[in-house]
Amino acid sequence: MSIFGKIRDAIFGHPKVQQPASAAPAAAAEQPAMPQMNTTQAQAAAAQPQPAAQQPVDVEAVLSDIARTKGQQLNWQSSIVDLMKLLDLDPSLANRQELATELRYQGEKNGSAEMNIWLHKRVMEELEKNGGKVPDSMKG
Repeated sequence: MSIFGKIRDAIFGHPKVQQPASAAPAAAAEQPAMPQMNTTQAQAAAAQPQPAAQQPVDVEAVLSDIARTKGQQLNWQSSIVDLMKLLDLDPSLANRQELATELRYQGEKNGSAEMNIWLHKRVMEELEKNGGKVPDSMKG
């Protein structure tokens, strides 16, 4: 899996993002109807996105929640290294270089401040493109 994919999945898969408890009983109530469908119908129904999944993910709220549980002082709002640490991802230069390649960074991949700032900004832009709600303060 790509480095960005790991970042996205860590944020979008966070329990704070999961469907509200009120949606769980409705989903459970729909389950008994599945055996009456043929396999193709059941697969098609299961593949349909749930309305709750279409809600934008509040990236800042999720990251703030993770930061509260970790109790570390990390500058994840503007630092790609701290963001990766917060998500329990290896922030090594090699991984940041891989992320830079994935996101098509054109400069020197030497771990410079310029590269790291660009990476953080691009990760936030990509999270937004993938259904995240990112505050302006974290995009630039």
